[in-house]
Amino acid sequence: MDEPAEIGRRVQRLRKELGLTQRQLAHPSYTPAYVSTLESGKVRPSETALRFFAERLGTSFEELATGRPARLATELRLALTDAQQQLATGAADDAAVLYRRLLTDAEHLTLVPEQAEALLGLGDCGLETGELEAARRHFEEAERLLGDQSLPRRCRAIRGRAVAHLLAGELRYACYLLESTIDELSANGLADPEALVLLYTAVIGPYIDMGAHARAAHAAELALALTPHVNDPALVAGMHRQVARTFLAEGRIADADASLAKAQAIYRQLRLHTDLAHCHWMRGYVHAQNGELPSAEHELRTARDMLTEKRATLYTAQVEVELADVLRRLGRYDEAAELVATLLELGDRHGAVHAGGAHRLLGLIAEERGDAEEAEEHYVVALALLERSGATGDLADLCRLLGDLLRRSGRVEAALDVYRTGLGHRAAPGTTTLGPPPAAPPYRSV
Repeated sequence: MDEPAEIGRRVQRLRKELGLTQRQLAHPSYTPAYVSTLESGKVRPSETALRFFAERLGTSFEELATGRPARLATELRLALTDAQQQLATGAADDAAVLYRRLLTDAEHLTLVPEQAEALLGLGDCGLETGELEAARRHFEEAERLLGDQSLPRRCRAIRGRAVAHLLAGELRYACYLLESTIDELSANGLADPEALVLLYTAVIGPYIDMGAHARAAHAAELALALTPHVNDPALVAGMHRQVARTFLAEGRIADADASLAKAQAIYRQLRLHTDLAHCHWMRGYVHAQNGELPSAEHELRTARDMLTEKRATLYTAQVEVELADVLRRLGRYDEAAELVATLLELGDRHGAVHAGGAHRLLGLIAEERGDAEEAEEHYVVALALLERSGATGDLADLCRLLGDLLRRSGRVEAALDVYRTGLGHRAAPGTTTLGPPPAAPPYRSV
C-alpha cells in the first residue's frame, strides 16, 4: 500500500468525482468522522476498509491502495503468458526481449510476483541459449524476490539454479540444491506434489551422470507415484522424459521408448517445441543404445533441426555430439569430427560434461584412424574436464580408454595410474558424495 496521506487524497478525489458526501461514502459500515480522518492521512486503513471504500467508489482495491489501475497488472500477466508461449514455440533470444521489457514494466509498477515470473522466464531463456551465468543470476534474483513465499512457490527458481549448475558441469552442487530442497519440503510438511515432481524430475539427470543409477531410479519411482496428484501436463511430460533415462540405465529399452512416446504426445499437444526436440534427442539416444544407427541418426537430426530453428545454441551443440558419435559408429569420420567442432567452439564453460564428451569422441575417431598421439591428447583434455564435473561413470569409462591406449603403446606404469584413477572415481551403485538420499515424502504411499 501507499502511504496513508496518498491513499487519503485518492479516496477524497474519487469521492468528489462521484459527488458523494463523507456520510454517503461511509454508510452503512463506517462513520463520516472515520472518512474524514482517512482522507486527511491520519489513519492507515485496513484492507477490509479499503475494499469497502473501493466498492463504494467503483474502483479496485489495488487501484485505491497503490494508484495502479487493476487492468495494468492483468495486461502484464497476459503479456507474460504470451512471452512464455514465445519461448515454447519460437526462439529463446526473441522471448528474452519480451521478458526484459515485461520485467521493466513490473518493476515500474512494483508488482513483485510478476517481476519474479519475468526473471524465471529470462532464466529459462538463458538455459536454452547457453548463457548459464546470466541464467543462474536471474533464478537467484527470482528466488530472492519470492523470499517471503512458501518453499513450493520458490521451487521453480531453485530448480532453475540447479539446472544451470548442471549444464555448467557442477553436478554435485546441482544435486545438493535439489536434494536439500526435497528434504526441507518433507521436513516442514510442505510435500506439495507438483513441487516434488519438479525436483525429483530435475535430479534424475545429475544422478545418472554421477553413476548413482539406483538413486535415480528411486527418484523416478517417487515421481511416478505422485503423477495422479499433478495437474500440469507439461510437468507430467517432463517426468516421463526423465524417467526414460532410468529405464535406459537399467537396460529397459522398450520401457524407455514408451515413456518418451508419452512425453512426445503431450508436448505436441501443448506445442512445446524445445521439449519435443529433447524427446527426439533422447529417442535417438535410445535407438543408438539398441544399435539401430540409421533410426538414431534420423531422430537426432530432427532434434538438431528443431533446436537450430529455436536458436538454442547450447542444446543444439550437445545434440551434435550425440549425432557425431552415431556417425562415427557408421564410419563417417569426417562428418563426425566437423559436428564435434561446433560444441568445442562454445568453450567448456558451457558444459564440462558435454565438452568432455566431445574430446572423448575426437579421441575415439583419432584412435580408430590409427593416430594414437592425437587420441591421447583428446583423452587427457576430456579427463581434466570430467574430473571437474564429477561425472563418475563417464570418467571411469574414459580412464579405461586412455589406460588401454597407454598399455598398447607399452607405457604400462602410466596405464596402471590411469586405471587406478578410474577405479577411484567409480561410485558404488546408488551413491553420491552427498550422504543419504532425500527422505521419501508422505505421498509415496499413494
